[in-house]
Amino acid sequence: MKVTDYFERAQGKTLISFEVLPPLKGGSMKAIFDTLDPLMEFKPPFIDVTYHREEFIYKKRPSGYYEKTAIRKRPGTVGICAAIMHRYGVDAVPHLICGGFTTEDTENALIDLNFLNINNVLALRGDARKFEQHFVAEEGGHQFAIDLVKQIVEMNRGRYLDDGIEHGEPTDFCIGIAGYPEKHFESPNIDFDLQRMKDKIDAGANYIVTQMFYDNSKYFEYLEHCKAIGIDVPIVPGLKPITKKYQLNSIPRHFYVNLPKDLVDEMEKAKTPEARQEVGIEWCIAQSQELKAAGVPCLHYYTMGDSETIRRIVEAVF
Repeated sequence: MKVTDYFERAQGKTLISFEVLPPLKGGSMKAIFDTLDPLMEFKPPFIDVTYHREEFIYKKRPSGYYEKTAIRKRPGTVGICAAIMHRYGVDAVPHLICGGFTTEDTENALIDLNFLNINNVLALRGDARKFEQHFVAEEGGHQFAIDLVKQIVEMNRGRYLDDGIEHGEPTDFCIGIAGYPEKHFESPNIDFDLQRMKDKIDAGANYIVTQMFYDNSKYFEYLEHCKAIGIDVPIVPGLKPITKKYQLNSIPRHFYVNLPKDLVDEMEKAKTPEARQEVGIEWCIAQSQELKAAGVPCLHYYTMGDSETIRRIVEAVF
């Protein structure tokens, strides 16, 4: 079933969803199941699975020269989605990115998903490769997420890249996109960022999942800004608890979000790892409770493999 159908059926009740990342190459599905098994008691209607583009490394050859080699450290998104649906009977939402894909690669991936009866995708541009100054599209691929959205919409209409396909079978994908309550770090201002968001909605995207944030006022302001320019699709808040001191620096650096002074002060005052974890959990519980009271369509938790922390938060809220 489509993600947006779940929201409609909920009739104002706040749902729960989780996001997992594939294990490192050489790992197994056990890592995914170990994360999700303790969380399934909360009956999430869907689970997101991230996708990670290839990275380049340099391997030394016997000749002494170094060869540039592309590797994927976390492959398996589609297989993980199929395994989740088989094991738990819930819908899986694979992330689909522009980086590393030609348009034909994208079409073939969507065909695979369609054959597996996976009819939800989160369409993203994706990040730049490590050591690249900016995002570089694959030759013959999409530069922007809106172009990926448009390709999915065309397939939903039965239109494929091959002009010789006259009566293509339409797909039926529900398309999610990412939103940034504190704006995307590459956008010059929030108004520019919001307009790019509206362009993707106008192109056919069906719902938004936000980047993590730690000040709910940022989310509520974002809702108002979206409403003001005519964005009326469901906007799902994404949440990730801070549980370790180093995250006070790493999360703002990697995700370009601001941390409220009260949260930072409480984390700084905590003297042990256990005390800092409790601060982060309580903060996320308070965030979740306020958002739920406001009637958000869903609370989307970035698990990052830490199921016990997420379980404690969800148990306190629901």
